[in-house]
Amino acid sequence: MRRRHGILCSALLGAALLAGCGAPEGSPTLARIADSGELRVCSTGDYRPLTHLAPDGRWSGIDVDMAGDLAGELGARVTMVETTWATLLDDVVADRCDIAVGGVSITPDRAERAAFTIPYLQDGKTPITRCADAGRFGTLAEIDRPGVRAVVNPGGTNERFAREHFTKATIVPHPDNNTIFDVIADGGADLMVTDAIETRWQAAQRPGELCAVHPEAPFTESEKAYLTRAGDPDFTARVDDWLRTARTDGTWDGFARPWLG
Repeated sequence: MRRRHGILCSALLGAALLAGCGAPEGSPTLARIADSGELRVCSTGDYRPLTHLAPDGRWSGIDVDMAGDLAGELGARVTMVETTWATLLDDVVADRCDIAVGGVSITPDRAERAAFTIPYLQDGKTPITRCADAGRFGTLAEIDRPGVRAVVNPGGTNERFAREHFTKATIVPHPDNNTIFDVIADGGADLMVTDAIETRWQAAQRPGELCAVHPEAPFTESEKAYLTRAGDPDFTARVDDWLRTARTDGTWDGFARPWLG
């Protein structure tokens, strides 16, 4: 955990102490973390391989491990705060957490009210469907036809994409993103358009049953980042310093390997 401590200390200015490292003097978030010893992390818990909340209350996923690494760098413990895609932005703005993780796409509406870290993942929207139907849904025009049912999890960029692009297909809302792929497998919907990383992981869990459609060439290009409150640029910069190093020194890759191979 302390392997990057010297890098972070040398990159930051200030007089207050946080975990033995100079913390930016004007950061209320870092001051609160120092006082409480707690990093509050919002996540939906329904976006494997990045984040998952099991029925027994255990959290797992690449970004959950990353949050633990960040907390270690800050000399704090992690407290996971469950949220939903519809309320995630409001929860960050309302100071219910210090940072939100778990497949958060950079979007203008979120950037207007909160702050993003540097991106850590390039991704895009692509379909996942039953393998027998993989040849049917390669283009938006093939999806947006009468009789095609596209399932969506409400409140996030997947629903937004579907409602912007599908006017003839039937959009089927499903509130639980942890079970939404069962809807496709069981025939309750024909496909879902979601981020390529999620389609790859879900397809790997159901070989021969569900297939990702051209995840190497998604319909869109987007970036994932972590979300912090506006008005505390010192905290966001601190996270950026940690994240930049974690993406280049093998930390992120080490957490991703058990999920992505």
